[in-house]
Amino acid sequence: MPRMHNERHRTERIGWLRAAVLGANDGIVSTASLVIGVAAASAARGDVLIAGVAGLVAGAMSMAAGEYVSVKSQSDTEAADLARERGELAADAGAEHRELAGIYVKRGLDVALADQVATQLMEHDALGAHARDELGISETLSARPVQAALSSAASFTAGAALPLLVALLAPAGSLPAVVAGSSLVFLAALGAVAGRAGGASAVKGAWRVTFWGALAMAITAAVGALFGTAVA
Repeated sequence: MPRMHNERHRTERIGWLRAAVLGANDGIVSTASLVIGVAAASAARGDVLIAGVAGLVAGAMSMAAGEYVSVKSQSDTEAADLARERGELAADAGAEHRELAGIYVKRGLDVALADQVATQLMEHDALGAHARDELGISETLSARPVQAALSSAASFTAGAALPLLVALLAPAGSLPAVVAGSSLVFLAALGAVAGRAGGASAVKGAWRVTFWGALAMAITAAVGALFGTAVA
């Protein structure tokens, strides 16, 4: 009896990894930028922290709602396509068989083998075969709205808590610089971990996340400084 071996593919992580990385990155960048911008406007530490906490709560709720609505739209589209495919199978199974066999021919099988494969797969699970090979819908990559919403909200909260904690502990005179520097370190670590988890380069992952985070914080700090000067 041939020995089976287990294979772990990173595509299984796409659903939660995308939402988690997006949430954590947004949490760090938006909260750090908000804290830096308010601090650059010469606000008191208490006002900076209040703004940061408000940004954390609002951002987490926004991320959860946005991810749910976005992924639910994808899920609804998939459900509609599956319902239509189910109707087509019931109305004309022969045409659907020929369509599936044609897909396998385009992928490199000869006509006879493609016909045999289509027959056996449709006997086993006709809708599943068409969902996977015609529509590109699979169990691994299917939309999961609740999972995406919870992952985004939790990761945003975790990411946003980091610059807030630094703002609480940093000296008042150097608060913007300390928050900015530490947040860049957090972003680099996040990018590296996300890159490794997805099978990509940790260095490239760290670089792209850090670059865009630094740009966002720099622009926000400039706006805050200009606003503070104008008010003064």
